[in-house]
Amino acid sequence: MFTKHLAIMIKSGVPISEALDTLAENTKSEYFSGVLRDILNDVQTGKSLYYSMKKYPKVFDTFYLNLIKISEEAGTLEENLAFLGQQISKDYALMKKIQGAMFYPSLVAFAGAGIGAFIGLYILPQLVDFFDALDVELPMTTQILLWVANLMKDHGIIIIFALIGFMVLIKFLLGTKAVKPLWHKIKLKIPIFGKLFQYEQLARFCRNFGMLLESGVPATLGLETTANTMNNIMFSKHLHEVEQALNKGKSISDAMKAGNYSEFPPMVDRMIQVGERTGNLEEVLIYMSEFYEEEIDGITKNLTTILEPIMLIIIGLGVGFIAMAIIGPIYSLTGSIAN
Repeated sequence: MFTKHLAIMIKSGVPISEALDTLAENTKSEYFSGVLRDILNDVQTGKSLYYSMKKYPKVFDTFYLNLIKISEEAGTLEENLAFLGQQISKDYALMKKIQGAMFYPSLVAFAGAGIGAFIGLYILPQLVDFFDALDVELPMTTQILLWVANLMKDHGIIIIFALIGFMVLIKFLLGTKAVKPLWHKIKLKIPIFGKLFQYEQLARFCRNFGMLLESGVPATLGLETTANTMNNIMFSKHLHEVEQALNKGKSISDAMKAGNYSEFPPMVDRMIQVGERTGNLEEVLIYMSEFYEEEIDGITKNLTTILEPIMLIIIGLGVGFIAMAIIGPIYSLTGSIAN
């Protein structure tokens, strides 16, 4: 919203300092308002907008800053701010689509874990004494359930905290330099979700790189900046390799082909090759970003349809197992009494 409003105000002839002052007064975030006040102070002392924003890399990323720098040098700040606002909106919408697709399985998994913990801590321990009182041969399902019940009765609290600790440890390890690259590589191979993660990164690469080229940024700087905006280490690493090859005189398509990067489909390489030959690389990249955004839209729409029956089958099997384990010995007991 800040970027869009700043673009509109500058286009309307409002000086940058006045626009920043107005936006700082009207922003809801106290922290962001303080950031804008500091930027305003720098601008009023004659510093560039790029230099003023550069002090806050956690607010304005490399992609944003480089585009502001190029825009100020070329005198196209208002046009590029408007375009940047649109791209941020698209990036936000893309993130929301992926979060929406992940919401259903996450909700089911969270609810299942909560119900499982409740059953393990409160229900199963009570079944131990009940089944011990039954003088019947217990089926295998009941024996398994009783083993779990005894385990939860004796060590339930420890097990729950151990599982929580294990999940925290896994999250920590996935963020380390040694494990993170491997995890990012595995993420792209996960069934169903792997394509979603891959297409999101491809859409981001094509859109950001295409936008930078369209704004007059040199290809090498555009690749370096785009590589730094990637969330996946594999994409970031390989784009830096392509950038190094470009500095040595190779074309982008040849560098990608030589690198044989599995995360970039053959279509991307071919389309970039066409763009380089025709001199319309930025247009080709923008087209491909729209293509992958549409692919993501299709995947997210179908994801719930695909996952719902799978989730229902898993839940049904779990409920069926517990039902058989509880009802089986009771049925055997009633049968022996009748005989």
